[in-house]
Amino acid sequence: MKKTLAILLALLPLMAAGQAGKSKSRALLTEEAIKQVQKMDMFQSYLFGSYIDDLDMERLTEDAIKGMLGKLDPHSTYYSAEEMKDFMESMQGNFSGIGIMISMVGDTLHVANVIPGGPSEKAGLLPNDRIVSVDGSSVVGWEQTAIVGRLRGRKGTAVDVGIIRPGEPERLKFKMVRDEIPINSVDAAYKPDRNTGYIKVSRFSQTTMKEMQEAFDKFGNIDGLIIDLRGNGGGLLTESVDMAGFFLPKDHLIVSTDGRKAGHEEYKSPGNGKFRKGKLVVLVDEFSASASEIVSGALQDWDRAVIVGRRTYGKGLVQRQYPFLDGSAVNITIAKYITPSGRAIQRPFEKGNKEGYTHDFEARFANDTTAAAPVIDSAGYHTTLRLGKKVYGGGGITPDYTVEADTTGRSDYERQLWQKNIYNEYAGAYLDRNRGAILARYGDFKTFNDKFMVTDEMLAELAELAVKRGIVPDEAGLAVSRHKIFANLKSMIASTIWSTSEAYEVLNASDPVYLKGLGVIRDWKTMAEGIANANI
Repeated sequence: MKKTLAILLALLPLMAAGQAGKSKSRALLTEEAIKQVQKMDMFQSYLFGSYIDDLDMERLTEDAIKGMLGKLDPHSTYYSAEEMKDFMESMQGNFSGIGIMISMVGDTLHVANVIPGGPSEKAGLLPNDRIVSVDGSSVVGWEQTAIVGRLRGRKGTAVDVGIIRPGEPERLKFKMVRDEIPINSVDAAYKPDRNTGYIKVSRFSQTTMKEMQEAFDKFGNIDGLIIDLRGNGGGLLTESVDMAGFFLPKDHLIVSTDGRKAGHEEYKSPGNGKFRKGKLVVLVDEFSASASEIVSGALQDWDRAVIVGRRTYGKGLVQRQYPFLDGSAVNITIAKYITPSGRAIQRPFEKGNKEGYTHDFEARFANDTTAAAPVIDSAGYHTTLRLGKKVYGGGGITPDYTVEADTTGRSDYERQLWQKNIYNEYAGAYLDRNRGAILARYGDFKTFNDKFMVTDEMLAELAELAVKRGIVPDEAGLAVSRHKIFANLKSMIASTIWSTSEAYEVLNASDPVYLKGLGVIRDWKTMAEGIANANI
């Protein structure tokens, strides 16, 4: 559910619900369209009043709405009241709960980490604690979503949580008062070297720019920055405009919209950006969508940043949201997004053929070169606004430097380790035995990252656990994925002891897209063609 919602670009102002909104909408319809709306109203009245059996009108109405939207573009979508509640919560950037990161291991919810300053940290919960009861009721064997639902609640309310902790002979009980817990947009922020910063942004929510500016300020004096938008499916338009504006002077066009009824609108940088002249690299991939494409497209068009990675998703349609009285809503496409140089972000689609639209995206992965190759639209190519470089349209943002997906180390065996949560389960068990020794020996993350090595013995234990969880032994797959398994396991241990920022630092050390981006920063004059020195 949340994965689907994550690719939405923005929540635009909601229309008033009720009869007033209905009347206003009908006023915009043609005479023929009004007849068809009346026809639908009459049909529902006939059906409800005459059908032989009782009807679930809610389900039938939702199916009818989905059916009509299915004949249109791939991004006009209906969302139930429950889905809308989740989406609004995710975009607000916080929720009320106890402040833990979780993972499901077998039939038990594990604490993957505690959020600093949250109720759980204050109460004394630790990573690898097993949650076995909530408010006196056993939750072992429950679905993860059901347990999370019990843990969340109104700010200021109390919840009793029962914990099993390795090494403790008896169950521990904690009473916590729920508080607002931030949902972070910035997953990682660190300095690869003294003069360069790296910020990983996972989505665009209400707190994204606040988080990014805080991370940027902590870097101190830097002259190079890598913004990682890989896997970022989008979010709020306002935040994407503000992010692009962080790197541009005031009143520079960032994106425009065009639609039959919506007309033409332009969104410009609101003020002089804080980092207007430093070296800038933006990392993208095929899962970077909507808001991520607005940022990368604008910075590429203004010759402000070097884009590194693979061609982005190509989601450039604007949806306006219309609410229903039961809390559900429909997002209807009203316009398309255009980059400053005139490129349409949306990749081509056939109306009513969502299956073909999905297949077109999946086909990219049949061949990594195909996945990354430029797509030339009917207008051919466009030129950037200062240096006049070629940039390609036809859907998505094509990087300045393409880096094909790293397929070395991939195997079905390694994929199953992720799918069955083996890395997390093993890392938790390993730290149950060795956390104190690791902290005593290495002390801080830098020392750990430099000196800690995953051993063959650890790999054998991991493989043994995998067998217990139903993964068939695969010596060939284990050999192919050996270096990837080592990196994944080290990052999981780092994440549990420190945070996701340290986990990314471990993984990025062998990531070809990241390493290319860092190379661009370090060899800026050659790789970036002097962009940093151009006046803007």
